[in-house]
Amino acid sequence: MSATTSTPPAVATGSIRAAGAGRYSLDGAVTMATVTGLRGAGLQAFMRGSGDIEVDLAGVQRADSGALALMIDWLAWARTAGRALRYTGVPVALLALARLSGVDELLLGTGTGAVPRP
Repeated sequence: MSATTSTPPAVATGSIRAAGAGRYSLDGAVTMATVTGLRGAGLQAFMRGSGDIEVDLAGVQRADSGALALMIDWLAWARTAGRALRYTGVPVALLALARLSGVDELLLGTGTGAVPRP
């Protein structure tokens, strides 16, 4: 009898990158496993700028409730900082999760301007 070992799958990561003029792109996996790092990276990026913030989620390949928590956290930070934040390119599955969780109005309501990805 031989023992077999398997390599655990690599944890997919997400990233946030500046796209210029207060615009940022969130890409990859935005999950409970990645949101802590993404939160800090996003806040650091936002603090380097001024004015309105737009976060494009079109490049998000995988998301779970951690993504919703991150989006709400960033909105709270922006409001405290006196800055407007809006989300664009919200993946359909993430929008459905927001609706199911009852936070779609918060994310897509007045002042956020979030627009779901077609």
